Amino acid sequence: MSNEKPSKNRHEDPRRKVGGLRGAPEETKLAQLSMPTSNERSKPSRTLETFPNPKPERDYLIRFECPEFTCLCPKTGQPDFATIRVEYVADALCVELKSWKLYLGSYRDEGAFHEAVTNRILDDLVAATRPRRARVEAEFKVRGGITTTIVATF
Repeated sequence: MSNEKPSKNRHEDPRRKVGGLRGAPEETKLAQLSMPTSNERSKPSRTLETFPNPKPERDYLIRFECPEFTCLCPKTGQPDFATIRVEYVADALCVELKSWKLYLGSYRDEGAFHEAVTNRILDDLVAATRPRRARVEAEFKVRGGITTTIVATF
């Protein structure tokens, strides 16, 4: 018969110990609880990575939406929030989405007018992928009672 006391919670497994399974190495228990260090996190970058279009002989639309875009108002320094919508028809290259996420994050601490940032995003997408056509729509949230939507096409 076991010397372990029965658990007060009838759904709790009495073989479990605080911090992990009985017999698990301490390092495993700590690794399960730890957050990535600042060196392990992905940092914002203006580099857009690409990969070969898997079907370059066909026109097909690639569409993605980024609802958490942030930049700063160049006049007040206040944050501006936007949803960025992208549509493009790739030629030889497609943009890799993790690099796209890091690219958009690079604007977080930069002051930019809505019109300028939208056109720059389109220019950078076009420079990286050379698409057959592209469209970037930036829908900025309300500030001072005004919403702004900028649409740039290539």
